[in-house]
Parts: sequence; C-alpha cells; structure tokens
Amino acid sequence: MTLEVMGDWDPASGAAAAAGVARRVAVGQGSSFSHGAWFAIVGVHPDFGLVRVRRLAGAFAAGRILNEKTAASQMRGGAIMGIGQALLEATATDRGTARILNPGLNEYLLPAHADVAPIDVTFVEEHDKHINVLGVKGIGELPVSGVAPAIANAVHHATGRRIRDLPIRPEMLL
Repeated sequence: MTLEVMGDWDPASGAAAAAGVARRVAVGQGSSFSHGAWFAIVGVHPDFGLVRVRRLAGAFAAGRILNEKTAASQMRGGAIMGIGQALLEATATDRGTARILNPGLNEYLLPAHADVAPIDVTFVEEHDKHINVLGVKGIGELPVSGVAPAIANAVHHATGRRIRDLPIRPEMLL
C-alpha cells in the first residue's frame, strides 16, 4: 500500500494546504525543535561482513543546555540505542503462527559495552528567548533518530553497498 500526499506552507503568510485542505498555520518567532546530526566511522570485516562502530560524533542545537553533563549523557545513551537499532535489534516472528520468537531480553540482542565506541557530543550554543523564558528545548529522542542512518551511510562508504533495512546484518554485506 502506498500513500502520497503533497503539502505546501508559506511561512510568511502562514497559509498551508495538504491533501486539498487549506489551513492557516500560526507563524512563530522561530523553531522550537531541537536538531542535530551524527557522524559515524565503522569498520567492516571483508570476509565476515561484521560491522563495528569505531567512533560516533554528534553536534546538536537544543536551545540552552541547563546541565551539559546530564544532557551529554542522555545523548550518549540515545546513541547506544541507535547502535542497537542499526546493528543488533530485531524482533523475529514465526510466519506460520505470527508469534514473536524472541520475546525476552535473553533472546533479544542489545549493545554491550564492547559494542560501544567512543561517543563525542557537542552542543551548539543557541539562546532563543522566543521559544520560552529560559530558551530551552527538549532533547528527548533526538539522539536516537540519527545514529542508524549515520552508521548505514558509513557502511555504504566502506563497502559501496547501500543497506536500507535494519538491522544491518553480516549476510547483507556478503
């Protein structure tokens, strides 16, 4: 099944249209969204197709960071979740019964300490008083979303193979 929708928004006037429905979207003083990017260096074993993350580095603009140590720790934790998403985590389903074959953590692969490379986190200073009084934004799931694409792009750079399914398994690279 395919769904395709076209939409338009003019930030100056606030006029928007999507799927034939016209609306007026309020024009704010700036974006309240945090944003950033991850960069990955990977090693791929040429005979076995094993992917190892050698280094991750990320830069993020998330408003005013109130406690840089805890924010960086949250970003590193999200990066570890992204490594799991990119290379390990998958729910196996029995096609005949539609039952999950790995319902517990004893059968579900998660990153261990040996799977985690050095993770560098940088925050871009951003003081936007239009967002709220403190100029803070949320970082919530921000660190998780970009890690898998960064790893997939690094694998592509290393092997020339574009992998579009997660997790990236050795058999996909052989």
